[in-house]
Amino acid sequence: MKKGFDEIIAKVKECGVKKVAVSVAQDEAVLEAVKEAGKLGIADAILVGDEAKIREIAASIDMDLEGFEIIDEPDMIQASLKAVKLAHDGKADMYMKGIIDTKNFLKSVLDKEVGLRTGGVLSHVAVFEIPGFDRLLYLTDVAFMTYPTLEDKVHIINNTVPVCKACGVELPKVAPLAAVEVVNPKMPVTLEAAELTRMNEEGRITGCIVDGPLSLDLAIDPEAVKHKGATNRKIQGDADVLLFPDIHAGNQVYKAIVHMVPHMKNGCILTGTKVPVILTSRSDSFETKVNSIALAAVVAAEMRKDS
Repeated sequence: MKKGFDEIIAKVKECGVKKVAVSVAQDEAVLEAVKEAGKLGIADAILVGDEAKIREIAASIDMDLEGFEIIDEPDMIQASLKAVKLAHDGKADMYMKGIIDTKNFLKSVLDKEVGLRTGGVLSHVAVFEIPGFDRLLYLTDVAFMTYPTLEDKVHIINNTVPVCKACGVELPKVAPLAAVEVVNPKMPVTLEAAELTRMNEEGRITGCIVDGPLSLDLAIDPEAVKHKGATNRKIQGDADVLLFPDIHAGNQVYKAIVHMVPHMKNGCILTGTKVPVILTSRSDSFETKVNSIALAAVVAAEMRKDS
């Protein structure tokens, strides 16, 4: 059976409704997504922000606020700190960005007193359901880590594997991508990809299969594998995780899929935090925001199981 967001939403319902703390919640697109998440039985929300504006927007989209906890805090910075503290204190299972700029939202995530630091590296994962693929694709990092070092890439893999497992992929295949599939000393990215593969083989990266360097076609297209005679690789067009060499490559592939692939679905979260963080953009669709809440909810359920 094809794994997709419908399956993730069904899995959330099995796990039980999760609670999301929304930072500066007076945003129509975010409230629409929260409303839908509640309707689908994915998540209840604690709305932190300007209560008068929240109620005004909710009325305009026919959203019944009965049953929603609202914490009135007109100051955006204070609202973000109050919202993140709910997640920090275990009163919310996930933390979501409302109408606050990303810089200040991330400051709340990283706040030493009430934030969601774990001592590890933070990274972003975008999950795609693409027509023609029999599985979800996990792209990382496309939005947060700019030029990850070898050590950073280890952390990114370690952050992404639990997301895959929460979505039902027990042994995800991770493809460290490069322009070529062979090691070239003049291309440092290929050396790092080979080192990640070796670390995986030696048991220093666990819970997944790492095979790199791989070109994008060999990572996702079995026909390309046959054509190039790469049938001896551990990944043969069946990668689950696409690990990008830098934010430019990742972001461009992400946007190419979003804007050029009809009927695709996606969701995104920030990982490496105490709870999953829903960091969507204002340009993200309503469906992407709902999918991101569902994704965060299954990851939150898995984190609770492991804690």
